[in-house]
Amino acid sequence: MIAIIDYDAGNLKSVAKALEFLSAPCIVTRDRDEILNADKVILPGVGNFGDCMEKLENYGLVSIIKEVVAKGTPFLGICLGFQLLFESSDEAPGVKGLSLLPGKILRIPEGNGLKIPQIGWNSLELCNDGALFKGIKDESYVYFVHSYYLESDADFVKAKTPYGINLSVSVEKDNIFGTQFHPEKSGNVGLSILKNFLEL
Repeated sequence: MIAIIDYDAGNLKSVAKALEFLSAPCIVTRDRDEILNADKVILPGVGNFGDCMEKLENYGLVSIIKEVVAKGTPFLGICLGFQLLFESSDEAPGVKGLSLLPGKILRIPEGNGLKIPQIGWNSLELCNDGALFKGIKDESYVYFVHSYYLESDADFVKAKTPYGINLSVSVEKDNIFGTQFHPEKSGNVGLSILKNFLEL
């Protein structure tokens, strides 16, 4: 069973539908036992970094997420859920993230005629042999909606994408995985990425 963490953020149903399409049983929940007993856990998210951290705290989910990670359950953050894996964000100064991985989320710099937020399809530059990208071709296209990005050259970065600068858009470290893009909205490539997560 795959647990999708429910903290009143957007995009939960899209992730559930993608998993159902892959015939993966899933449940949208904030119940401690259901999350801790799940085979894998996904933290989706669309919204504001500060607001969503407050909701996670209010629902008692921060400690549950840390328990999930500590016991070694594969854990995937998507979009804002990816950003929440890190220590802080320019979007909410003074608000601590989950701090599961080292790093800070920065606002995408304006200029070069780029639109912020970045909305639409962009190509991936794969690096460091990510498990999520098994069988995925370099420069495959995936779907983004975001105004903030991870700045990191750590070896846990498994994919980057060019948008004025090179944005780090996927990470893997031990049982922690994250994608800035939306695999559930990225067609067959995205479904293959989700399938790779399910098969871990």
